[in-house]
Formats: sequence, C-alpha cells, structure tokens
Amino acid sequence: MYLTDRHEMIRDMARDFAEHEIRPIVAELDESERFPAELYDRMAGLGMMGICVPEELGGAGADALSYALVMEELSRGYASVADQCGLVELIATLLVEHGTPAQQEKYLKPLLKAEKRCAYGITEAEAGSDVAGLRTFAERRDGGWVLNGGKLWIHNAPICDFAVVLTRTDKTAGHRGMSIFIVDRDWKGFSSGPKEHKMGQRASLVGALNFDNVEMPEDALLGPENRGFHIMMSVLDKGRIGIAALAVGIVQAALDASVDYARQRKQFGKAIGEFQGVQWMLADMAKDCHAARLLVHDAATKYDAGKKPTLECSMAKCFAADAAVQHSANAVQIYGGSGYIRGFEVERLYRDAKITQIYEGTNQIQRMIMARQLLAG
Repeated sequence: MYLTDRHEMIRDMARDFAEHEIRPIVAELDESERFPAELYDRMAGLGMMGICVPEELGGAGADALSYALVMEELSRGYASVADQCGLVELIATLLVEHGTPAQQEKYLKPLLKAEKRCAYGITEAEAGSDVAGLRTFAERRDGGWVLNGGKLWIHNAPICDFAVVLTRTDKTAGHRGMSIFIVDRDWKGFSSGPKEHKMGQRASLVGALNFDNVEMPEDALLGPENRGFHIMMSVLDKGRIGIAALAVGIVQAALDASVDYARQRKQFGKAIGEFQGVQWMLADMAKDCHAARLLVHDAATKYDAGKKPTLECSMAKCFAADAAVQHSANAVQIYGGSGYIRGFEVERLYRDAKITQIYEGTNQIQRMIMARQLLAG
C-alpha cells in the first residue's frame, strides 16, 4: 500500500474529526449559512490548516497526498468545511513560495492559527474562466499603489481580514501585466458586499470585494510585479487536487448513505438493496468513487515527486466532480421522495456537489487542458 503510517494517521485524524465534530452540526450549518469559526479553531490546533506548509513556518510539514486525504475526509463530513481548509492551503502556499519574511509573519502565521481569515480575489464579472478579462487595476502612486475595481463570488469575502487579489498593473501587457497584492480589510476604500445565498455548500460564505482608491504600501505586492498570472497558475494544480478530493468525499458520503438506506428501506416485502436496479447504482457509485480516489492520489503523488502533474490534476478534478454530481443524484433516486426533502443528507449532498464542476476551473476548461496536454505530447 502506498500510504505510509503517517498518511493513515492523518487520514484517521481527519475522519474522526469529521465524524464527531462536523457531522453533528451539518444540518444547522446548512440551514443557518453560519461560518463555523469554532471548527476552524480546532482544525488549526490539529494541524489541518496549512497541511503542506513547512513546520518552521507553522504548518504540519506534510505532503500533497496528506492534503488530499484530509480534504476527502472533511468533505465526507461537510464540503463547506473542506472548502475552507482548501482555501487556507492555497493562500498559505502562495505566502510560503512568494511571500517575504515580513509578509509571512504578518499573514501566514495567524492564518494557520485561524486568527485571521483570508480571501482569494480572482473572479470578476468579465473574468471567470477567461482571466484575460480582468479589469481591477493597481497603479503606482506616491511610493506605493492605488487599487480600484471589484471581485465577485469570492470565498470568505464577507468575513475576511485580508484578501490576496489578482489585478492588472500594466493594461497593455495581457497576462504578462498582472500582479498580486495582499490587501488588508481595514485599509480605507476596501469593502465587501452582502453574503450571497447559494444553492449548496451554504456555510462557505461568498460575496463581492470592492476596491475604491485603496492606498497600498509598496510591500503589499506579493512576488514580483507583473508576475501575478504566473504565480496564480503555479497553485492551480494543487488547488485542483484539493477540489477533486473534496468531490470524492461527496461521492463517498453519498455511497455510505445509499448503502445504509438500501439495507433498511423495504418495498414489495424486501429491502430495496435486493433489487437489481438499485444494486447497479450502488455498484457504479463504488466503482467511480474508487477510480476518482485513485486519480486524486496519483496526481498528488506526482505533485509530491516534483513532476508537472497538470494532466493528472485536470483528469482527477473533472472525473471526481462529474462523479459527485452523478452519484449524489443517484443517491437521491435511491432515497425516492424522501431524498428530495430538506433535512436528508443526500438532498444536501446533491446541492453541495454541483459547484465542484464549476470552481477551480470548470470541467469544460479541464477537458480543454487535458486535450492540449495530450496534443502537445
């Protein structure tokens, strides 16, 4: 088995946390759309924030495979919680790889302790899959920068303490004219819009970020000027590993719930699990769940080996997200009318699954990436 003793220990810790800390309050979180700060405090204490961050910088010092294992188990409890873990991992990776010691001290360490909350500002009205449509702009002024523009549908926007923002710094240079800034919430001109009410993953708060002549010091720049697009692209593979693992967690939760229900629910004098139609749905769920997990682990293993796993990451994310949507729908079908009722786990899983086909690059984009990788040889 390719999992080491440490991998299994990390997986089991995350599984226990999901079972005993997350699952008992999932229904309340989904209904209230509440940000569960108390969960993230405890996760930080267990080292589940910044899983791949070196220990000397406050992280767990684990690998991408460990990250995938944690994301799956947390998502099996509730995808919104896994989503927060994934966001922190991506921002932490940016700060580790491109941040100055001062930036790491100010932002990274409190982030990993859950003392500060982050947001990652990329998406705009005209810039979703097409990042070239970015309009938010920062210009040099008086020894620093002034930021104007806005972002939409940003994770943690309503409650973030700082945002890592991709913006233009040269309007004539396309993707070679973008930079990344760390923007503090308390800087004048930085505000956020109201919380959006989403279809699923409702305890993962999403909203707009607004920048109205935000004055930023020179050291707000993360990494080199005009290298923001390349810096952003450098974490996409890791991000897709995380979302793929999150999708696997949804499939596994749907499978678990479906197997239990198929054993208990009786029709025509016998358990519905004895009917071939239900058996085939369960078999397909198990098959695709296992295949998706192996795709994720393969991508994470290549990432850890220092290889360029773009093809494998896109395959894992695309396959796992499609499986999550298909099989959470099948779980609702197995439950019948009760699966359509709010309060049943499979109804929530169905809603939570859909976004996995959209964020971190739509599945249509993933197919384009795969094709390009194959054709490039």
